[in-house]
Amino acid sequence: MSADSAAGAATPFELVLVVPEAAIEAVGEALDALDALSVSVEDADAMTEAEQALFGEPGMPPPKEGWQRSRVVALFPDEAAAREAATLLSAQDFFDGCRVQGVRAVPEQDWVRLTQSQFEPVEITPTFWIVPSWHEPPAQAREVIRLDPGLAFGTGTHPTTRMCLRWTAAQAPVGPRVLDYGCGSGILAIGAAKHGARDILAVDIDPAAVESTRLNADANSVALQAGLPDAAKGEHDLVLANILATPLKVLAPLLCSHVRPGGHLVLAGILARQADELREAYAPWLALEVSDEEDGWILMTARKP
Repeated sequence: MSADSAAGAATPFELVLVVPEAAIEAVGEALDALDALSVSVEDADAMTEAEQALFGEPGMPPPKEGWQRSRVVALFPDEAAAREAATLLSAQDFFDGCRVQGVRAVPEQDWVRLTQSQFEPVEITPTFWIVPSWHEPPAQAREVIRLDPGLAFGTGTHPTTRMCLRWTAAQAPVGPRVLDYGCGSGILAIGAAKHGARDILAVDIDPAAVESTRLNADANSVALQAGLPDAAKGEHDLVLANILATPLKVLAPLLCSHVRPGGHLVLAGILARQADELREAYAPWLALEVSDEEDGWILMTARKP
């Protein structure tokens, strides 16, 4: 192997930082200036009692750029670049309160094969499955959603998504007019189409989710409209919203206004301990009940009189 070839095969390295909320923007800009190949930010307190949820739903404050303590992971082409970035950052005034957690090699992997191995077909009902494009559908599948992991939330692996899809399958045929509010990948809208809906609108605050929904709908030969939340107009036979409890409470009057008389509202992203507060938030408009539960998450539904 030539020297040039060996250099081209350098192992990438990650620089891992712990950064307080006030310094996130400055650190991110500095990493960009230092030619980081990528930068990811996550809650350093995730999976602990100090974990924070950042929202970005209509009627709520814009999401912050980071958490009170964020873990920032920056990818560099080699170890020298990662360690030089750590040294340069540590000398900056804005780095006060930040901490270098480590510099680590990224093992060489067949990333495509590794990613694909993590996503197997997901059973919603014995005859309704979510199947990545690189898998053959199970023999018993009668309805299939083809969906690959991507930028938008909703691949069918989370209990909240599965419960929504199970409910839709159990109600088939669903009413013709459906609103998927906070559509993510569009999976719930596509599931409704697979079970009878024909006039489907999917909305999300994230333009990437809107585009993902359109692409996934095309891949499943489903006709729907996708757009930002202000595209949601009128009443629908079924309104689906798989978000989180806090934005769902804020959105209560809006979501209820989109349900036609006799129509259904289906809410997910709710922990079992949050059931009472959701009931109270929706009580002026609809009487919510728990329709399903899985792994500590619940599905709440209501039918408009």
